[in-house]
Amino acid sequence: MADFSKATALILMAALLANLALMAGADDDKEIRVRKHKGKKECIQGWECSWWSRYCCNQTISDVFAVYQFENLFSKRNSPIAHAVGFWDYRSFILAAAMFEPLGFGTTGGKLLQMKEVAAFLSHVGAKTSCGDGVITGGPLAWGLCFNREMSPMQDYCDDFYKYLYPCAPGASYYGRGALPIYWNYNYGAAGEGIKVDLLHHPEYLEQNATIAFQAAIWRWMTRIKKDQPSAHEIFVGDWKPTKNDTLAKRGPTFGTTMNVLYGEYTCGQGDINPMNTIISHYLYYLDLLGIGREQAGPNEDLTCAEQEAFNPASSPKTATSS
Repeated sequence: MADFSKATALILMAALLANLALMAGADDDKEIRVRKHKGKKECIQGWECSWWSRYCCNQTISDVFAVYQFENLFSKRNSPIAHAVGFWDYRSFILAAAMFEPLGFGTTGGKLLQMKEVAAFLSHVGAKTSCGDGVITGGPLAWGLCFNREMSPMQDYCDDFYKYLYPCAPGASYYGRGALPIYWNYNYGAAGEGIKVDLLHHPEYLEQNATIAFQAAIWRWMTRIKKDQPSAHEIFVGDWKPTKNDTLAKRGPTFGTTMNVLYGEYTCGQGDINPMNTIISHYLYYLDLLGIGREQAGPNEDLTCAEQEAFNPASSPKTATSS
C-alpha cells in the first residue's frame, strides 16, 4: 500500500495545485521560469511542467487542449448505458499528462503538432475503450471512454513465464484495465515500475483511479518496450529515424506505425481490417472535432499499417508489455 499511498499523495498535491491554478483564472498568471543549461534554454511551468526541460518552454497541454474539447471527444462516456459512468474526466487526464509533459508528451514542437499528438494518443484510447459498436446515438465514434475494464473476463491472465520477474500476486487477476487496456501480469508489472505504482500487487488501481489509468496509458505511449524499437511518441513527433529494414518493412514516422509498435500484428500487416480502421477513424474524427481538420492527418499511406511488417510478430519471443 505504500506505493499507492505515495502515488495518491502526489496526485492529490498536483490536483490541489491544479485547482489553485484554475481558480486563479488566466494563463497570464502561470509562472514560467527560464534558465540556460549547457547553453540550452530550459523552462518550468508551474505544476503542469514541473521540472527543468526544453519542452516546458512550449505551451502546455492545458494551453492547447481545453475541458470543452475533452468533453466533445468523449461526449457519451457518462451516458446511462456506458460502463464507467463518472470515472473519466479532463482533470485526471491533465494530472496524468503532467508526469510526461517535461519529457515531450503534448509539448513537442508547435501548437499544431502538440494538438495532433494529443489527438493521436486519445484516438487510441477512444478506440480501445469504446462501446460504440452496439449503439447508434451520437455515432460509434462518440463512445470512447465507455469502459475502464474488461467485462466478463474469461481468465486471470497470469503467465508463469515471468514468475521470477513479475510473479502473480495471490488472488490478483490481470484482465484488461485502463485507458489503453493492460493485460497480463508482466504488463502490469512493467507499467507499475514505469509510473511508480505497485500495479502488480494491486491491478485494481487502474479501475479505481482515472489519473493512474491515464498515467499507465501515457507511459506506454512514451516508452520504448525494446531498445531497438521506438516509442509511439518518438514515431509520431518525428524523433525516430527508420532503418533500412524499417523502410523495407514499410514502417515510417507515421500514425500508422504507432499502431504497429503498440499492437503489432494484432492490428497491422493484415490488410484493411476493422481494428486498424477503427483507430484511424477515431483519429480523423478527433482532428475534426479539435478544429485541426482531418486533412492535417496526411495521406492514407501515413495513416494505415495494413501492409507493414509487425515490429513484434506473435511468433517472436514474448516481452513485457506485449499484448
